[in-house]
Amino acid sequence: MDIVLLVKAAIMGVVEGLTEFLPVSSTGHLILAGALLDFNDARGKLFEIVIQSGAILAVVWEFRAKIAMVLTGAVRDARARRLLVNVALAFVPLALLGLLFGEALKAHLFNAWTVATSFIVGALIILWVERRKNSVRITSVDDMTAADAIKVGLAQCLALVPGTSRSGATIIGGMLFGLSRQVATEFTFYLAIPTLGIASAYSLYKEHALLATADLGMWTTGMAASFLSAFLCVRWLLRYVSTHTFVPFAWYRMAFGALVLITWWTDTVKWAA
Repeated sequence: MDIVLLVKAAIMGVVEGLTEFLPVSSTGHLILAGALLDFNDARGKLFEIVIQSGAILAVVWEFRAKIAMVLTGAVRDARARRLLVNVALAFVPLALLGLLFGEALKAHLFNAWTVATSFIVGALIILWVERRKNSVRITSVDDMTAADAIKVGLAQCLALVPGTSRSGATIIGGMLFGLSRQVATEFTFYLAIPTLGIASAYSLYKEHALLATADLGMWTTGMAASFLSAFLCVRWLLRYVSTHTFVPFAWYRMAFGALVLITWWTDTVKWAA
């Protein structure tokens, strides 16, 4: 087994796990990390799909009690049924737009300039939302309405632009629509399960010709690294949002985006598409 390849797989897995649920864009980081590690060919792109499974499993494990309660009580419990319906409603807009425009967006927007610009624009939006007075209507995820779910789902569509951040779009969008910071964050985790799960399964089906048993060690390493780092990140973020804002992430996005733009303009780093 190629040790260098396993190290690259572990690094990519950690990048995926740490950035998937923070408002900093996992796609953007994976594009840039793949370029730096020379891990952005067709095989590398398939690997990025595989390691998302580790991050999804981390969320499922963290919320296993709530998920089990919702799934087993959906028939008789109105609150459980409402949460399932809301997650489904929020998932639909991104699914439809992804099917219609996903390939075109990948062909034209998956590059360093777009990622860096999205990082900076997203940072400005986070700063604006955090500094305005947001009226909180929803303080429990069980109290969300279908309209709230659809609005969050529409906000999630912004994540089709690499560098935007799926979790950032849904959390910040949720706060704009009247969800508390904690509710917006928790609902984002639930929404990640079908969004990432179905997207990964669909992508694996399309790229099944690239699947090879020789890559099993690489996949296992990446998924394990993704699971562990995502699990720690989810645990940390749930505590963080109870007493902190997302302003530090905005400044991080600003600095990171500026660094990428500078290295791209000066040709210091060969950022691949």
